[in-house]
Amino acid sequence: MGPIVHSMKKYLTAYLLSLLLVVIAFGLIYIHISSAHEVFSHPFLRVAIIILAVIQAIIQLKFFLHLGQDQSGKTNMALIFFTLGLILIIVVGSIWIMNHLNYNMTPQQIQDYMNSQSTF
Repeated sequence: MGPIVHSMKKYLTAYLLSLLLVVIAFGLIYIHISSAHEVFSHPFLRVAIIILAVIQAIIQLKFFLHLGQDQSGKTNMALIFFTLGLILIIVVGSIWIMNHLNYNMTPQQIQDYMNSQSTF
């Protein structure tokens, strides 16, 4: 078997894996919507879609961008994961802070905020 055939098999495998992940994500959302949001809970669906997206990104990086196959690629892959980790920390931290701002407000602060937001 020649190197071209081996390379084509790797590309086809990666393409089919990517396609399968997209179909799974679509299926989860379709089932969720068509069942009036009763089959899967929203938190489960969020986690499932995020996991599928991360797997999809890893497949794309490894098979199509060829990251991680030599020493330079491994360094690039480590830098990408470090960057993704920092972005995740910033996003999750920001969401956590915003969710807890309302919880830590006093009733008077809430009332003042509500009054300042009214357009009447």
